[in-house]
Amino acid sequence: MLRKPAVAETFYAGSKDSLKRQIKECFLHSSGPGKIPVIPKKSEGKIIGLISPHAGYAYSGPIAAWGFCRVIEQEKPETVVILGPNHRGFGSPVAIMSRGEWETPLGKVSIDEEFAKGLLQIASPLIKEDEIAHKREHSLEVQIPFLQYGYGAQFKIVPICLTDQTLATSLSLGEAIFEVAKNRSNILFLASTDLTHYQPQKIAEREDREILNAIVSGDSENLGKVLSSGYFSMCGYGPVMAVLKTVSYLGLASVKLLKYATSADVTADHSAVVGYASLSLEK
Repeated sequence: MLRKPAVAETFYAGSKDSLKRQIKECFLHSSGPGKIPVIPKKSEGKIIGLISPHAGYAYSGPIAAWGFCRVIEQEKPETVVILGPNHRGFGSPVAIMSRGEWETPLGKVSIDEEFAKGLLQIASPLIKEDEIAHKREHSLEVQIPFLQYGYGAQFKIVPICLTDQTLATSLSLGEAIFEVAKNRSNILFLASTDLTHYQPQKIAEREDREILNAIVSGDSENLGKVLSSGYFSMCGYGPVMAVLKTVSYLGLASVKLLKYATSADVTADHSAVVGYASLSLEK
């Protein structure tokens, strides 16, 4: 089973060479970390998760580069569990692909079938095998080329797509992922989300500050309380709450905000912006 790229040539460059150049530019961009990461000889075992944006690389790529730079320089994950929101609404409320490969212009990445099938066994019927939910969704896909740029084909993925992002579902999912992960090593948990959508810059910055403070607390239920206290347009809150729950069991010590920006930094339009942030979850 091969999941073909859905947003190559739209969210990111469509050929191997142009995509490599684009990712390099994201790392070296004035809003990026300013360097190309080099893989370590061995994992430090410190970084266990990332929260990363998923807009087109022209908008959020340099922000995403902060998290990928940090993890590529310190860790060599064997498996990356990627959780993202389902923007299109197709398929099961919590959908996983448990076999096959995902393809981007940089090559193919295999699914960690052992991990994915273990998760299906533990968390059924919460999680269902459903490739339809993943077919056109971009929130997971845009994370993979950055990982391929750093690690080549030396990692596997577990792709999970959420339409149901309620607190109860997110916490249950996070607990189930922990049950599978607790006896494994060298796993990275990646939550894909953008922040405030299409608000004036000042409003977006205020709302995103509340959200980011809740995320930095490391408490998924605290984030849930903040989000339920008003109108927030963060799109991947379920994946973030689930990943925070998983890493809390694995010894989370700190959540570090690496970079925050909005689309206005690219478009210069402050009337309706989207917020982007990159954060690392560390022992």
